[in-house]
Amino acid sequence: MTLQQLKYMLVVAERGSITEAAKELYISQPSLSGAIKEVEKEAGITIFSRCRAGVALTKEGMEFLGYARQVVQQMELLESKYLDKKPAKQRFCVSTQHYTFTTNAFVELIQHFGQERFEFILNETQTHQIVEDVRNRFSDLGILYLCNSNENVLRKLFEEYNLNFFELFTAVPHIFIAKKHPLAKCKSVRLDDLKPYPRLSFVQGIYESSNFSEELFSNEPVDRSIKVSDRAAIVNLMIGLDGYTISSGIFPKYLQGDSIVSIPLEEDEVMHIGYILNKDKELSELGEIYVEALKQYQT
Repeated sequence: MTLQQLKYMLVVAERGSITEAAKELYISQPSLSGAIKEVEKEAGITIFSRCRAGVALTKEGMEFLGYARQVVQQMELLESKYLDKKPAKQRFCVSTQHYTFTTNAFVELIQHFGQERFEFILNETQTHQIVEDVRNRFSDLGILYLCNSNENVLRKLFEEYNLNFFELFTAVPHIFIAKKHPLAKCKSVRLDDLKPYPRLSFVQGIYESSNFSEELFSNEPVDRSIKVSDRAAIVNLMIGLDGYTISSGIFPKYLQGDSIVSIPLEEDEVMHIGYILNKDKELSELGEIYVEALKQYQT
C-alpha cells in the first residue's frame, strides 16, 4: 500500500462518503473505490462497510486508520522539515469531557508552544467517543473521570482497548447553578434539595448510562431532566430555568463569568479525574506540557 492510498482512506473516513471524498481529492469515484479495495485486500481486513448513507469504518478499520493517520502525519513532518524547509507543523489533539479547566489548560499549551505552524484540536465530546478517539489514535490523550459507579466498566473497556488511565487529581462533587438560583446562598446541598429543579446533563448517545455519564449520581431518578450537547447550552439553561448540573466544582466560570456559582454536594462520592493513553505510547512533549497545565487545577 502507498502513502497516497492511506491519505485517500483518511479523507473517505472523514467524509463518510466515497463520492464526496472523490470530489475533494479530484479523482474519479471508481479509482478511489479501487484504491480502497487494494488496501483492504493487502491488509486482509474490511476497512469500510457500505450503507445507503455512504460508508462507515468497521472496528478493524478504526484501528487501521489510527495507525495510518500516524504514518501520514510523520511523513508530513518529514516533508515539512526536509523538503519544504519550513519548521515542522506540530499536531496535538485532546478529546475531553466538558470541563472548563481542560480548555484553559489548552490555551496555556498554545501560548507556551509559540511556534507559527501547528494544528491543535480540542474535542469536547461524549465519554465513549473519548475512549474511541484515543484508541484509534485520533487523539493524543483523553480526559475523563472515574468514580465508584463507573470505574469497573470503564477500566474493563480501557483494558480491552489497550489503554492506561493516569490520575491527575481528585475532586468532590459540586453543583453548578445560576447566581440567582434559590439555593445559591447555601453553603452545601444534598440530592434531596435538588428535586424541585431540572437536572442538566450532557448527551451520551447510544451509551446513555451511569457508566458513561459526565455527571455523578445520574442513576438517581428525577422528575425533570434536560440533556444537551455543549457547555453554552447548559449555562443558558442554568440561568433561564434554574437548572443544575453536578460536576467537579473546579473553575466553575464557564462562559458566563460570575453568573454561575459552585456549591459542594454533601454526598459520598469522589471524582478521580485523569487522562487515558495508549499502552504502547508515551506522552509527547506537548502532552507533558498539557498535563502539567491541567495539574494546576487540583483542589
